[in-house]
Amino acid sequence: MRSIFSTLLLLLTCLVAPPAQAAAPVLSTNVHAFYYSWYGSPQGGGDWRHWQQGGHTPPADIGADLYPKLGAYDSGDFAGTVAQHMTWLRQAGTGVLVYSWWGRGGYEDTLARGVMDAAAQQGIKVAWHLEPYAGRTAASTVEDIRYINATYGNHPAFFREGGKAAFYVFESLRITDWTALDQVTGQNIVLAQTTDTTKIAHFSGMYTYDAIAGATAPGWRQAGAYAKQHGLIWAPSVGPGYLDDRAVPGNTTPTLDRANGATYDKEWSNALDPATGGLPSWVSITSFNEWHEGSTIEPATNRPGYLSFDGAYGKTGAAAESAYLDRTQFWAAEFERRRGGTTPTNLALNKPATADSQCASDEGPAKAVNGSWTGGNTDKWCSVQQGGWWLQVDLRATSVISRFVVRHAGAGGENSLWNTRDFDLQVSTDGSAWTTAVTARGNTAGVTSHDVNQIQARYVRLRVLTPTSSGDFAARVYDLEVHGVSPA
Repeated sequence: MRSIFSTLLLLLTCLVAPPAQAAAPVLSTNVHAFYYSWYGSPQGGGDWRHWQQGGHTPPADIGADLYPKLGAYDSGDFAGTVAQHMTWLRQAGTGVLVYSWWGRGGYEDTLARGVMDAAAQQGIKVAWHLEPYAGRTAASTVEDIRYINATYGNHPAFFREGGKAAFYVFESLRITDWTALDQVTGQNIVLAQTTDTTKIAHFSGMYTYDAIAGATAPGWRQAGAYAKQHGLIWAPSVGPGYLDDRAVPGNTTPTLDRANGATYDKEWSNALDPATGGLPSWVSITSFNEWHEGSTIEPATNRPGYLSFDGAYGKTGAAAESAYLDRTQFWAAEFERRRGGTTPTNLALNKPATADSQCASDEGPAKAVNGSWTGGNTDKWCSVQQGGWWLQVDLRATSVISRFVVRHAGAGGENSLWNTRDFDLQVSTDGSAWTTAVTARGNTAGVTSHDVNQIQARYVRLRVLTPTSSGDFAARVYDLEVHGVSPA
């Protein structure tokens, strides 16, 4: 039966094969990937965490049927592992990670800020997966939501939809009375893990998580229709497959073959198909890196004794390692297209840029719109024009702007005290009359993200008032992104 299923799904793969991807991926904040920071290693200063599940002895022998390209990593390695994860999420066009959180003061809680810092560097936002820690109640969940908002709500990577933070409650059916949620759902989106609409009183919507169920979409049509009728969030979960044999020896849980990528395509197709509940509010991905269950889209490598991604979408070797990232990018763009809108792009990329001055011949304004910030200390615009620093970009057409991202000195590897301290982002339709869209004061971050409400403009100007926090008079901007939609 599995071989017949694989053949049928492979036909689907061919029918929806993506065109060649020429442009850099654009992040969709409607695509959310479940992300796990529960891994640890002696290199991180502690013991092995999770990799030994199922009686294994890492790093060569781990509790997973696939082996990570990064090896048995430590989730606290923010500069290495976590930074690479965020680069991969960006490659996948996935704008939101859903952070697995196991309670106040827990291991994952202590790592959350470091993950958010890395996410901000790539423009990724962070929502929250509230896990069933021992003693969890409806009341404690309310306090958890308040704690997370108070502790992390001011971070630039903190995800909000319509001004509301987003929380997925795993195994919500363990608790029968969620009346306490009424205290927080006015300011937060809280999703129940179910398709049973009789079990979602007091919630803001539903998600499924189950990567196996995504292949047949049980209950999805009814759940999607109910959510639409009642103004709720519907966020079905899709996954590339499921296999936990090494992590849970002797487990009788069904498995779901990846079928060289066809399973993932089938689940995405189910999520977006009106006949099975689409179009949803969001699509959630199970998972970015739940290695124990074999549901990952994070790159896996060829290693003796383990499965690999070889054959996925016709790719082999190194190309196959990132096959599911690339396919996620395709589906994220397809999701946005079917939603009836155009996916926002970086309108400033390689557009004409001017500035008040530049520090050196190889640090001109074009460096701030070339889409790169990791090419060394000259991969930036720099100016020492005291009291009159500005960088201007011509978008070539009046466009609808929804977001700005500025990468300052720290994003390029320079002293964080040189991050732009005080600045304005201004817009204009004619290059003469300017309106201030964003006012930033006292900034210390290496990357700042600024959402705006559908501003129409052709020209964008970054006006620097105080270039650093150290007294240095040079303004340094490694990258200026202007996200939005240009006219057809």
